[in-house]
Amino acid sequence: MLYLPENLKKYRMLKNLTQEDVAEYLGITPQSVSKWERGESYPDITFLPALANIFETSVDLLIGMDTIRAEETRYSIHKKAVEYQRSGDYDMAEKTYRDALLIYPNKPGMILGLASTLALKGNTEEAIELMERGLPLSINEKQKATMRATLCFLYLKAGREDKANRLASELPHTRESREVIQPLIQQGLDDTQIEENIKRILLGDDVFGS
Repeated sequence: MLYLPENLKKYRMLKNLTQEDVAEYLGITPQSVSKWERGESYPDITFLPALANIFETSVDLLIGMDTIRAEETRYSIHKKAVEYQRSGDYDMAEKTYRDALLIYPNKPGMILGLASTLALKGNTEEAIELMERGLPLSINEKQKATMRATLCFLYLKAGREDKANRLASELPHTRESREVIQPLIQQGLDDTQIEENIKRILLGDDVFGS
């Protein structure tokens, strides 16, 4: 019932009902409804059909099954695309993400997933553009760390060494850390070495699931 508290409040407000109205309909206290909406407790499962009836919706929508199914669908898309990436079929990985972005145009995981595929393909400029667009949207710290590390090498490959160095200096103390990446940038790597580092970072983990 992960999404139930927020959905109870959302549907109640859409119907212009107060917590007291819902409580009176169910024969319970307004405090109980308040606790449900704050996620401090959950309604007995027998109340769910009545709540769905009050809000003129379905039990599935009330408990967030539509959201859960959408998340499962996005996870399946990422899983398929990453399998293509790891097998070296970047064209199919790109198609998978481009098709997904028609449905989920603002999901950072999809934007950054496509960016990673284009980085692996060597489409540097579009990969940079997508990473710069997707990073501010992401709340996944692991995803952001991996994308920023990759972006350092993309900037370097695009001849923007100042941006690469500046971004590298801001990286956290993680596996893709400034202590590892900044010295590499300052070595003056050739394109082959840059591409090897991009592959090492991107294909080491699945970080796009959001």
